[in-house]
Amino acid sequence: MPKIRVLLADDHTIVRAGIKALLEKQSDIEVIGETADGRETLRQVEFLQPDVVVMDIAMPNMNGLEATAAINKKFPQVKVLALTMHEEEEYFFEVLRAGAQGYVLKDAAPEELVSAIRSVNEGRPFLTPRVTRLLVDDYLKRVESGDRSTAHNGLTERELEVLKLIAAGHTNQEIAEMLHLSINTVQVHRSHIMDKLDLHNRTELIKYALRRGLIELE
Repeated sequence: MPKIRVLLADDHTIVRAGIKALLEKQSDIEVIGETADGRETLRQVEFLQPDVVVMDIAMPNMNGLEATAAINKKFPQVKVLALTMHEEEEYFFEVLRAGAQGYVLKDAAPEELVSAIRSVNEGRPFLTPRVTRLLVDDYLKRVESGDRSTAHNGLTERELEVLKLIAAGHTNQEIAEMLHLSINTVQVHRSHIMDKLDLHNRTELIKYALRRGLIELE
C-alpha cells in the first residue's frame, strides 16, 4: 500500500522538525518536503504533488488561507489540513471556506494529528474535538439567547464588534490592536459584514449602525 505523501508548510523550523519526527515514525506516512511560506508551498505542491499539505495559517509572503484557496483551485486532488494555534470560530470557518479538509490545533495530541492526516487523505473531513465542542457550546448559547445574531443578518458576535468599531470611526489598525487580531483578520471580518448586510462603503455601514442602535451620535 502506497504511503501518504505529506508536505509540511510552517514558517517555524522547530515546528516542522517536530512534526516531521512524529510522522517519520508512521509506517504509512512519508514527509516529501517542507516549506516556510505560502508562495513556496504552491510551488512545491505543483512540483511534488503531495497527497496532503499540513498547512500553518500565519505564514509570510502568502498566508495559509490564501495558499489553501489557491491549492483548492489549482490542485483539487491535494488535501489540505490546517494546523494552527487559533481555536476562534472565525478562523475555523475561514479555513473551511478556503477549501481545507481538516482543522487541528498545534497543541493537540500527536496521535490526533496523525489521525487527521489519514482521515483527510481518505476524503473524510477532520475537525479537532476541542473546536467541535466550542462550536456546539456557541450554538447552544445562541439558541438559549434567542439567536440574537439573526437580528443582524447572521453576523457573528465578533463581526458585530468589528462593525461597531468601524462605524465609530476606528481604522483597521486600531481595531486590530483593540481586539488583538491581525489586520488581515479585521479586513476579512469587514468584507463579510459588507456582504452579509449588502453594504458598499463606510457611510452605508454607519447609517446601518445608527438605525440599529449600535452606535449613537455624540
